[in-house]
Amino acid sequence: MEKEELGLLAGMGEGCRVCPRQCGAKRENGETGFCKSGATLRIARAALHLWEEPPISGKNGSGAVFFTGCSLGCVYCQNREISKSKAPPGKELSPAELSDVFFDLIGQGAHNINLVTPTHFLPLVREALLYRPLPVPVVYNTSGYETVDSLRALEGLVDIFLPDLKYAEAELAAALSQAPDYPETAFAAVREMVRQTGAPVYGEDGMMKRGVLIRHLILPGHTGNSIAVLERIAGEFPEIPVSLMAQYTPPEEFPEGERFPELTRTITARELKKVEDKLFQLGLDGFVQSRKSQGSKYLPDFHQFSC
Repeated sequence: MEKEELGLLAGMGEGCRVCPRQCGAKRENGETGFCKSGATLRIARAALHLWEEPPISGKNGSGAVFFTGCSLGCVYCQNREISKSKAPPGKELSPAELSDVFFDLIGQGAHNINLVTPTHFLPLVREALLYRPLPVPVVYNTSGYETVDSLRALEGLVDIFLPDLKYAEAELAAALSQAPDYPETAFAAVREMVRQTGAPVYGEDGMMKRGVLIRHLILPGHTGNSIAVLERIAGEFPEIPVSLMAQYTPPEEFPEGERFPELTRTITARELKKVEDKLFQLGLDGFVQSRKSQGSKYLPDFHQFSC
């Protein structure tokens, strides 16, 4: 690893610059960053997860580990209990203890270890991955808001990248996620992911073993943004499959809904078809989620630790 990348990993304490926010919080001195996280790993859930795409979840489930906090901070976040709370539920772990969690999930039959929103803990997650080699693929499940330098620090440790590509419009990214740089930052991040792993490779059982799978959440009232995202994916990553997600459900407590009334409802069948038709028109491979996946009943239980 290059000297600069080692400096990045040490930077959680000396003015954190792990994520694109570059907020400079001295987390090891007790400060919390934009991500609302300090210097200690904290997870909100560790359990087999059956609600990912078929080649990720398979029959047994993905070994999903949900980390508290988030460096993006979308106003409509459906996991706000763990991403926005100053006192989120969960457990604090050392990297060695996190490694134990990985192996417990593997012992339960997990097809892979699925790191959900790990960006702001990347130095510690990397340490856990180096602690003991895993016998199953590692999935890096992210908002897409990553620096290329941070991703390079993971090279050789991640088998599958599962990034969101949320926005093609800087104005929308600024309004909904306080990140006007999201489009260029996220597309640069996906370029690096594709460089590291290439297009998907599947086993005889249909499970994904390596590669990139791009996700896009369709937001009500913003199909124009969704279509622009798909067009850009087709132009830059035509060989990468896309998972169109129709699951958007307004948060139960949603004060931001006064400013963004379109986000107080689920997407319509017409909106889904419009974006789905564009996916097919562009010739992109992938998955389209049913609108039946909408609803709070599909949100994870953030008090579940099956290991």
